[in-house]
Amino acid sequence: MRIALIADTHGHIDPRIADAVRGADVLVHAGDVGDGIEAAITPLAKRIVIVQGNNDPGDSGWPESEVLDLPGGKLAVIHGDQWPAKTRHRKLRERFPHAQAIVCGHSHRRVQDTDETPWVLNPGAAGRSRAYGGPGWIELIAENGRWQLHADSFEPLAKRRRK
Repeated sequence: MRIALIADTHGHIDPRIADAVRGADVLVHAGDVGDGIEAAITPLAKRIVIVQGNNDPGDSGWPESEVLDLPGGKLAVIHGDQWPAKTRHRKLRERFPHAQAIVCGHSHRRVQDTDETPWVLNPGAAGRSRAYGGPGWIELIAENGRWQLHADSFEPLAKRRRK
């Protein structure tokens, strides 16, 4: 099963990421979605899972967190703004101890902390807002008994000059 992990679009998804995630079995957005993104990503995958970020409106209808049953384990999804960076991974692991992996956003920085289970995965920003190292995403291939990760990022798009 192919799961595409994105976060922190803030109203803009990089078109190269949209092309890369197209056809995923599940597209997971770990919050700070922004206007128009749900409609833009819905055609890209068979199933869309979105959680609310701290910059999303309270009436978005998206849950604070979600746990997906995937081949080989559970994937927890939460934005991650609930805890300061210094304790975030520990607190995430305490909240979701039975998950194989936890995907979060918020920091806009790509992380693959796989030294212990549950893994903590942050795909980085998939838009143009503070996309450190360029907009990125993580592909998770979930099979019974084995999960594989592949992180991908792109060079930042040149900013348009105002005339």
